[in-house]
Parts: sequence; structure tokens; C-alpha cells
Amino acid sequence: MIRALPLRRLLLASLLGISFGMPFGIPLAVPEATAATDTAQVDRILSLLGSVKLYNEVALSPDGKRLVYGTVSTGKRAGVDVDVSSLWLVNARDGSGAVRLTACPGSACDEHGAAWSADGKRVTFVTTDAKEQAQVAVANADGTGVRTLTDAHGPLDTPRWSPDGTRIAFLYAAGAPKLPGPLNPLGRDAGDLDTQVFEQRLTVIPAAGGTPTLLGPADLNVYEYDWSPDGREFVITAARGSGDANWWIAHLAVMDATSGSVTTLASPPLQIASPRWSGDGRRIAYIYGLMSDQTITGGDVYVLDRAGGEPVNVTPKLPASVHTITWNGSPTQIVATEFRAGDEVLATIDVPSRTQRELWHAPQMIWANNIMGFTPGDAGIALSRDGRMSAVVRQSYTQPPEVETGPPGKWTAITHDNDRVARATGEVTNLHWKSGPYDVQGMLVAPPVVERGKKYPLVVDVHGGPAFAHYPIFPTVLESFDAALASHGYFVFKPNPRGSYGQGEAFTQANVKDFGRGDLADILSGVDAVEQAAPIDPKRVGITGWSYGGYMTMWALTQTDRFRAAVAGAGLSNWLSYYGTNSIDTWMIPYFGKSIYDDREIYERSSPMNFIKNVRAPTLLISGDRDAEVPVSQSYEYWNALRRLGVTTRFVVYPDEGHFFFKRDDQVDAMMRVVDWFDTYLPAAGAR
Repeated sequence: MIRALPLRRLLLASLLGISFGMPFGIPLAVPEATAATDTAQVDRILSLLGSVKLYNEVALSPDGKRLVYGTVSTGKRAGVDVDVSSLWLVNARDGSGAVRLTACPGSACDEHGAAWSADGKRVTFVTTDAKEQAQVAVANADGTGVRTLTDAHGPLDTPRWSPDGTRIAFLYAAGAPKLPGPLNPLGRDAGDLDTQVFEQRLTVIPAAGGTPTLLGPADLNVYEYDWSPDGREFVITAARGSGDANWWIAHLAVMDATSGSVTTLASPPLQIASPRWSGDGRRIAYIYGLMSDQTITGGDVYVLDRAGGEPVNVTPKLPASVHTITWNGSPTQIVATEFRAGDEVLATIDVPSRTQRELWHAPQMIWANNIMGFTPGDAGIALSRDGRMSAVVRQSYTQPPEVETGPPGKWTAITHDNDRVARATGEVTNLHWKSGPYDVQGMLVAPPVVERGKKYPLVVDVHGGPAFAHYPIFPTVLESFDAALASHGYFVFKPNPRGSYGQGEAFTQANVKDFGRGDLADILSGVDAVEQAAPIDPKRVGITGWSYGGYMTMWALTQTDRFRAAVAGAGLSNWLSYYGTNSIDTWMIPYFGKSIYDDREIYERSSPMNFIKNVRAPTLLISGDRDAEVPVSQSYEYWNALRRLGVTTRFVVYPDEGHFFFKRDDQVDAMMRVVDWFDTYLPAAGAR
């Protein structure tokens, strides 16, 4: 991923047919219900998840009177069922007068990324043509006069108007066979690999149409950008070389909007995101901190002068992680969204005084766009020019999403598509507990019915990252294994241990050179707290997770016998072999301190394979065969060891899937397998 993209903007440019296979090409059909699987219950949760109307973005006109929002539905891309977006233009006050905003040449397109011109007379957005190629389109404010401006051949995204409305900039990877970003399915290697680099370039086209201009050096990959208020420059985050691999070492720079010349402003040792220009053009703000995944943003807010100098932290000792920022035209005030120990926060930051004023907080989630429906994107709130009107998509774990508008922090829903959506789970409790020097937070999700005097199984769901968090988001996607398990009679515990977002930058960095140690201690002490708070059977406790959560699942099984069954998705089993086979090794240096070639021991002490003989729990492994972030070989290593050691295990590989799955049939199959595995080896009350 290259920026904070809307829901499912990560779709592979060319998806192949759906099939299922075991390693080494042994075919594996989607199973019929086993003795343990209550297929009717799984069907119910799948139906419930499918009944939720998803909103992936909001864009408010400068005068606050009109709103574009995006909805998500199932559509065909390259013959495969995937999520596609549609855009709607409505009255921002009450949602009335809905008009489809589209340049679609057929019946189904994927349209997103709406952005208003400064005068509010036009809107630009991304559409897809008859060949499913993304293009930049423009329309009048009432949705008429739609024109497609580009004839692109390769992934593009993030169109934004110049301040004077004469040009539109966008990010474009000309000729690239896949969307940029390591979360997308990896392209197949062939030939001289050093020559196969497709950079994402910052590109400008006249708003009236014409020839686009690719700016900057050809070997510079631009991840994010923002126009300067006078339209003469861009502030960018960028790195040379492979765009997928080098986001973790990107620098902050300005680029001339005409010549494309680049001047570096800062090259910080950790990660940067969301560069934003102040309203007077004198300052640039960005989010800085330890971030393990591109586009999954959290950290402190730093500001530096355009003229140069040292960046200044304007949120020192903030007990939260900032997701998104915008100056909204102000020279001194930044509007930020933050995550703080289970609550989302909307606040203003006064840059000169480095103080913050909270406008709203709740155990909910708000955003103006998002990443795949599970984390905020690069916009947390859409604001009118005067800041008095705003729009968000708002939800909680028990309240489905709706589009809401009003003064910041005082929103009311203008959509009601999810008013009758039933909850899949029971009550959700925000838990806090002590672990060593840290106060730790997490969520406990109960089954729909909890009978007095009855003990229930518990599944611990460890989030990925590790710089991420379990957010209070309504379960809507087919990767919502937690909701599926809770609806099936399990308590599900979702901890945010050290290394997570939500309690300040020091907490996020607390697992540096300590993977699997302090964070596992936090999780285990959290399980103790859960067993005190809920009717849990301590002999029926399981663990699952994806990505870093998959690693923690693999690791935990080597360190404790507390977990009686496990499912590891896209897990990491051996830091030594991982270092040389993944596509993004630059992310590990801030965590481990040195490369594996300079300090092998620090990697070995946290590798599950070094302790593999300790594993006893039945373990299901799930992976996509084109995963760039965590190669499928990591699960092969763990699986081969377990089966040779006589541990009950199964390994399912999904062809042509990356770090996350995009094909709906694969998502459904994975959910069925997760529920079936725990029903077999950690049976819930009522499971057959």
C-alpha cells in the first residue's frame, strides 16, 4: 500500500481463478461440515456480516453543503468476486437528494478517492474503465459533466486538486503489474530481479485534460503528498529503490510542482506519514514514530519550518497514538484523530504552545477513509473550510457504521442502512490490567448468551503489526474471526500489549529488542484478568492471530502450555530465514537494532523454530502463496516441524492471495476452517 487507501483499494490488478490447494500441489477441496462444524451457525454469521452496509469514505465540499460518500458492494473484477466501491453525492445536512457520482462505462466499476476543488465547483475521483484500469475523472458539483481525464496503464490513486483548480495531481505506477504495496499479492519472480522495479510517481495533469507529467527522478517512489497552499510545491514522503521495500526508510522532501526537483527536509530514523502543509505555507506537519506497517499509522505529531531547521514534537508525552492530521487551512492549529486505550479521540493541537484540546472521545471509531475496513486511512474527519461542519463514518464494536455529519464531535447519522442490523456477539467490555510496569488495555467479547453457572472457552485474538491495535470497529468483514467465534459460543479476548498503538509512543516502542517476551507477558496476565472477570474454563483456552499475531501464536505455543488449540494466519516462525526471504526487511532494523548479518543472536532468541519441540497444541496454519510481507515458507517451516514431531497440525495455502485475502470465496473458506478447528479441539458450549 502506498497511502491510506479506501476499503479494499488493495485489489490485485489481475486476479486469477479461484482454487484451493495444499502445499506441494496436493489438491484440497473446500470441506463439507465435519463432526464439529455447526454449519448453520457459521452460515448465520456469514449472512449477518454480509448484511452490513459498508461506507469507505466521506468528502465534504468546502462550504459544507454537499457530501460525497462511498459504499462498498460485491462486484466482479477479472471474473472474481471482490469488494468494489460506488460514490454518492448528497445533501450534507440530511443525506437527501442522492445522486450517483460515476464515470463508469458499464454496469459495474470501482470508484473512490473523491476530492473537492477549492472553490467547491468540481470533484475529482478514481474510476475504472472498460478494461478495469483505474483512471482519473472529474465532475461538476451536482454530479453532471463527468469526464475521464487520463488514459493510464498501471495503478493510480489519490487525485487532489491544485489550490487554484487548474491541475490535478495523483500517484501513478506506470506499467506496474500490481498495485504498489507489500500487502498486495506478490508478483511472480522471473528473469533479472534487480531490473524489475516499478516506481510510483507523483503525476500532474491539467484539470481541463491533456498530457500528464510524471514529476521527480524516475527512481524515486512517492508514497504520500500534499500541495503547498500556493500550488508551487509538494511535500512528499519518498524513497529511492523498491517502493514496497523502502517505505520504512522514507524521507520527507519538497518537490517543485513544475520541474520536479526534490529537496530533502528530514531523514528521521523511524517512520513518517501524513505530510501536511499549514495554511500559510510556512510549516509542514507529519506523524512520526515506530510503525511496522505501511499505511497503518500511529505516533506523535512533528512540525518543521519549510525554510528548514529541526522538527519539533508538538504532542510530547501524549498518552495516545495519532492516526490522522489536517491543518484545514489554519496556520497554527492541527485537527487530529487519535487512539487512546480503547477510545478514539478528536482533538485540536495548538502548534505554538504544543498543547491539545479534546473535542470528543468515545469507545468508538471515526474516519473519513480507511484501510480495508479495519484501520483509519489518511483522513480521520472531513471538514468544511470554516471547520464548523464535518463528516465521518462512525461505528463501535456493537454499533454498525453510518455516515454522520454535524459540528465536529456532535454528529448525527444521515444514513440509516444499518439500523436493523443484528449484533453477532454479546456484550463487549473494555478491560485494563497491570503487567510489569505497564497499564495494558484490551477488549473482551462475550457470546450472545451467557448462562449463569456455565463455563465457556476463550480464544485470545492477537493483532498484527506489532504497531497496531484492536480498534472498536463493528465486525463487518469476512476476516472477522472474532465475531464468528463469539457468535459460536466463545469468549474472545483482544489484547493491546506493549508494542501496540494507544498509550503513547513509549508504549509502542516498549517491545524493541524484546519480541515475544514482554508482549507475551502482557497477554498472559491479560488472560488472568479475563478469567477473573468472566466465566472462563481455564482448560479450554486457545490462541489465534494474523501476521504479527500469527507470529505471536507460533511463539506462544513454544513458551507456555496454557493454550490448548491454535490457528496461525500468515505467521512468522523463523526470524533468520524470514530476513532473507521477505520483501520488506527494512522494517526490522528499528525493532532489532541491527541487521541479522550483524546481530544474529537478537533474532534467534525470538524465533519460534528454536523452541519448536515445546509445542503440544493442535495447530492450524493458513497462508497465501504470494505473501510479500510474511512469505508462505514461514508456515512451511513450522508445519513441517510439527508433523515430524507428531503434533496435530494442518496447513492450508490459498493460491494467488497475498498477506490479506481479497477473494471472497477464500475469505469464507478461511473463516469456516478457523471455527471448525476450535470446535474440534476447543469445543464451545453447544458445538457438536
